[in-house]
Amino acid sequence: MSNRQSATLLMSCPDKKGLVAAIANFLMTYNANILHADQHQDEVENLFLMRVEWDLDGFTLPMESFSAAFQPIADEHQMSWHVSLSSRKPRMAIFVSKYEHCLVDLLHRWRIGELACDIPLVISNHEDCRRIVEFNGIPFHVIPVTRDNKAEAEAEQFRLLEEAGVDFVVLARYMQVLSGEFVKRYPNRVINIHHSFLPAFDGAKPYHRAFARGVKLIGATSHYVTEDLDEGPIIEQEVTRISHRDSVEDLVERGRDLEKVVLSRAVRWHVDNRVLSYSNKTVVFD
Repeated sequence: MSNRQSATLLMSCPDKKGLVAAIANFLMTYNANILHADQHQDEVENLFLMRVEWDLDGFTLPMESFSAAFQPIADEHQMSWHVSLSSRKPRMAIFVSKYEHCLVDLLHRWRIGELACDIPLVISNHEDCRRIVEFNGIPFHVIPVTRDNKAEAEAEQFRLLEEAGVDFVVLARYMQVLSGEFVKRYPNRVINIHHSFLPAFDGAKPYHRAFARGVKLIGATSHYVTEDLDEGPIIEQEVTRISHRDSVEDLVERGRDLEKVVLSRAVRWHVDNRVLSYSNKTVVFD
């Protein structure tokens, strides 16, 4: 990974002429060296979306003054925007239940530097994954969840997340449905992996239902969590071909490989500030 210190701006606004020039001219006013720039126009929504990254070496505007300097341009063009610094790693909490394949993959990628984030804690409703988490030097918290204690369990989760300064949450096969209050606290900041190619086979046991239906493809989907189960903005998907020779167990085994890859991509793109969400879908700038 590069040691270059950079800033990244993500923005969206109603589409019109001159938006690229307005942003580029603002950055050039302060001697910015633009490293990457990408944009997308959604003609149906009449929306312009952009990601621009620039080198902070030689950039003459102190980043603590960036918001005040940029806000007049944002107001003029009705922009929704966010700026992030490469020097500040986002803090990711992982939620997991008993299945550890996605968790182990994320921890490995984090340990070798593929994920530029910090992991201050892992939360589970079971003890099963404690050993692998603590082996990586990360605090592991078990908070049992039942139908009767769900509110109390989430209150304890909130406490731990706030104490750890968590920026976003990854559900690495966490087999509990989050409340609407949880989702509202972390809008577009809870990433889930669903073990099917959504919108097909949402909900429970998708591999069993796919087998019963006789499908020829299975998939995995990573998405932001909303109050509507398995219907949030999709970040990444992948599929693999199967045949009548494959059993349910074969589907589950092959699906695990898809789940790991799809979730890790979604997390990496989120960490790298490449995802913009709007109208219950996303743009991923590559």
